[in-house]
Amino acid sequence: MSTTFLVLTVIGDDRPGLVEQLAAAISEHRGNWLESSMAHLAGKFAGIVEVSVASEEVDALRRALAGLGALKVTVEEANAGAESHKGRRLTLALIGHDRIGIVREVSQVLARHAVNVEALNTFTASAPMSAEIMFHAQAELQAADDLDARALKADLERISDDLMVDITLDEVVKI
Repeated sequence: MSTTFLVLTVIGDDRPGLVEQLAAAISEHRGNWLESSMAHLAGKFAGIVEVSVASEEVDALRRALAGLGALKVTVEEANAGAESHKGRRLTLALIGHDRIGIVREVSQVLARHAVNVEALNTFTASAPMSAEIMFHAQAELQAADDLDARALKADLERISDDLMVDITLDEVVKI
């Protein structure tokens, strides 16, 4: 029996029971929920889920997911044979005044340094003393062994005088 790995993206109007509906459909087709990230955004429930399922159950699972009225589910087959990223693992934390284009500016710097964004979480919040809106980002990154982390940090700090950047190397190997 062969196994197929699927990546599901899901979105729907947020309400109780959505995760249960999704989990039930996966479980009823002998699928195994492996990894996920989900959030409430602007009244919507949105998420991404990695599932492994017996290859003979894939079509039936796809039909069941398409029948979930409360959720729009997109299903993509994953490349199970893909080589895991090697190199340096970094964690990036940054805070700055919120403005249009800040994510673009940061992502351009990361791309120039050939840094891959593996996870990105962002939010805005009022600054404690001034009540100005501040942009916060936390990212898990992967880069080549020869990355100059100091040069990367300097380039990120050049984006804006108020941008506070913290980059740490994470020597934990993802298996």
